[in-house]
Amino acid sequence: MKTVRQQRILELIQMHDIEKQEELVQMLCEDGFDVTQATVSRDISQLRLKKVSGKNGKLVYKAAESKHQQAEPKYLRILKESYVSMDMAMNILVIKTVSGMAMAAAAALDACHFSEIVGCIVMIRLCARFVPCPTPFI
Repeated sequence: MKTVRQQRILELIQMHDIEKQEELVQMLCEDGFDVTQATVSRDISQLRLKKVSGKNGKLVYKAAESKHQQAEPKYLRILKESYVSMDMAMNILVIKTVSGMAMAAAAALDACHFSEIVGCIVMIRLCARFVPCPTPFI
C-alpha cells in the first residue's frame, strides 16, 4: 500500500501545484487512501520531495529531477572523507585530498551537478575545479 500511495503522490505533484501537505492529504483521501498528515510527511521525506517556485510564484512540491540529486548524501560523504584543504587562485578552486582520493572527490563533485563548476583536472592528491571568471580578462 505504501508503494502505491507514494506513486500516487508523485503523480499528484506532477498534475497539480501542491503547496501544503494538507492539500495532499485531501487529494489522497479523495482517491481512497486512509492517510494522516504525519503519514504524508514521512512519504514526502522518503520521496525526497523539494519545494520549488511554482507557476504562480508560490512554493510547491516537486520530485528530484535526477538520481544524482537523490544520491547526494553519498557524494557529500566522499567529499568530507577525502578533503584535506582548499584554496582559490583567480577562477581555479584547488582542493587537496587524501592521497589517492582526488578522482573520487572529482567524481562526487561532478555527480552533484554544481552549475558554478565548468571543468576539472585531477591528480593523485589534487582536484582543481574551474569556475567562470567574474570579469573577462582583456
